[in-house]
Amino acid sequence: MSQSSFLNRLTAAFAAPQRPSAEPAAPTASVAPDPLHEAALERLPDPVAVIAAARAGGPEVLFANAAARTLFGAPHRRIGLVNLIRDPGVLEAVDEALFGRIEARSVYEAGGAQDRVWRALARPLGDPATGPRLALLTFSDETDAVRGERRRADFLANASHELRTPLASLIGFIETLRGHAKDDPKARDRFLGVMQAEAGRMSRLIDDLMSLSRIELNEHITPLGQVDLTLAITDVVDALTPLVRQAGVALEPSLPPVGAATIVGDRDQIVQVIRNLVDNAIKYSPRDTAVRIVVSADVSAIEAVTVRDPAASRFSLLDPDRVEGRRYILLQVSDSGPGLAREHLPRLSERFYRVEGQKSGEKLGTGLGLAIVKHIVNRHRGGLGVESVPGSGATFSVWLPRADGGQVGAP
Repeated sequence: MSQSSFLNRLTAAFAAPQRPSAEPAAPTASVAPDPLHEAALERLPDPVAVIAAARAGGPEVLFANAAARTLFGAPHRRIGLVNLIRDPGVLEAVDEALFGRIEARSVYEAGGAQDRVWRALARPLGDPATGPRLALLTFSDETDAVRGERRRADFLANASHELRTPLASLIGFIETLRGHAKDDPKARDRFLGVMQAEAGRMSRLIDDLMSLSRIELNEHITPLGQVDLTLAITDVVDALTPLVRQAGVALEPSLPPVGAATIVGDRDQIVQVIRNLVDNAIKYSPRDTAVRIVVSADVSAIEAVTVRDPAASRFSLLDPDRVEGRRYILLQVSDSGPGLAREHLPRLSERFYRVEGQKSGEKLGTGLGLAIVKHIVNRHRGGLGVESVPGSGATFSVWLPRADGGQVGAP
């Protein structure tokens, strides 16, 4: 069946014949879809809605398929379009299709934590001389394409900026070794050591940038697997044993029983979140102190953001979209380091942001660890927060939806 033939049949299904009218016809009970066409629209993966002009109150949604109801939180049918979509571009495109009888397009950014981007297309349906004014409004997901463009631009900007300094150092050392230091063994060994450190930093930086780019590409796609947070943390603690010994700190996990803290997630990414947070805590903890890893298996969104220490400054780096009744598993990683002043907290998850005074020496990292954590947590529809008392360490909190969505022991 051709596209025009399908649209003609769709129009006939929604538009019952009426007497010609010069005014836009209001939807009536006779405007109802044929069950077969409704079933076809219902199963389409893209959001689709049939819109009718009304005499008052603006365009009305006659029908919204399952994908559209999920996107807008819409009922099955019969609601004012402006109650669902307030984007001026989309509303204008619908008006063009209803009253101008022309095809119109617009970009719709859905917002929310995942910030998805849709291409809206409004097409006129039927003949207003013989029935109500109708339009077919469809949405195609262009999040991947838009994020791909942003990712490429960000990668070029970030890589060129962050790689410039180590590359300049390497070039300078190579010129020195080929010049007056070529016969100086002590200088050669010292310069080669610095060159090795700079090359290692560039390698870690490129790895983190590529990892962040991959995560951002699929950030709007909810993972499907299940992860037992207790088992994941246990694996990370075991893997970090050599680093812990070298740093002279202790790890103190407080975990629920296996099976009590299960989330919907990508296990490799959840392990990366745990690893990054524990790595940071080890890095900033003095010798002979402890890094505490605490998991609470069943908390509400309000409990997840509650400040544990009244003296601490707290900031939410990521807040998930609120879902009524949703329960979370809360992971908290606390160090015994120098802590963070209040003014630094909002910027901790920015790419390459480092707190002044912690930018040199053995603590130097790529500055991407917390940015990676934030994007992974966002993909898992969770939240991320930090609280700190200067001089008394910091606690990073991650809360992720429970796999069962409810209380411990829920079926």
